[in-house]
Amino acid sequence: MAGLLAWPAGAAGDPFDGDPFKSFQWPELKKEFLGAKARTVFDARVKVQGPAFAEDPMNVPITVSTDLPGVQRIVVLVDRNPIRKVLELQPLAAQPAVSFRFKLEQASPVRAVVQTADGLWHVGGTLVDSAGGGCTVAGATRADGSWTQTLGQVSGRVFSGGNSAPGGDAAARLRVRIMHPMDTGLVGGIPAFYVSRLSVRDAGNRELLRIHTFEPVSENPVFSFDFAKAPPGPLRITGVDNNGNRIESQVE
Repeated sequence: MAGLLAWPAGAAGDPFDGDPFKSFQWPELKKEFLGAKARTVFDARVKVQGPAFAEDPMNVPITVSTDLPGVQRIVVLVDRNPIRKVLELQPLAAQPAVSFRFKLEQASPVRAVVQTADGLWHVGGTLVDSAGGGCTVAGATRADGSWTQTLGQVSGRVFSGGNSAPGGDAAARLRVRIMHPMDTGLVGGIPAFYVSRLSVRDAGNRELLRIHTFEPVSENPVFSFDFAKAPPGPLRITGVDNNGNRIESQVE
């Protein structure tokens, strides 16, 4: 496969369905989250960057990016987590990229599956080793009870980058932090409690991106999103958690 950017799933009878990680979970993941008839291709243009070994399994940094055109959705999956879907991003007017941290239960492939306008799913990933246990331990603010004082608070900032868009417009990065315990529901006596949806809109009320998040996202999550040029601000951040608590904030 040297020199190839993309290659299709494996031949009939291949128990890994062409997966370069040779994970028995991949065919099941594909069926559950993409659909039994989904068309997939393993594609080096989908880049997933993470540590080779996660020293803190409750806060594993991951960056997903791609230069594929016409990206509709990015879904992040972890083969060997008890809850395997981490997030789903619709970039809309943003770049097809996201950085965040998540909880890892054991060593596993971490995948990004990217759907383009033709319906094809492009698959990339990285292998992250870990001592594990990140999904089955209470977070720090849950342990000390401080989460009740900060729940739903949002902080954010827009950073300017170099010239990357036609006409000399400066690229920009939005970094947002939401205070939330992000409980997985896998710790005794603590039900699942997590931010489930976020949206970012510009000053003209144009939706720039939409992201659905799930239990494996780390406590007090921080997300970074990129734009080819800085959107007109202030930016409005709205969302909700799985208990119906609203998230509302502005980033200047």
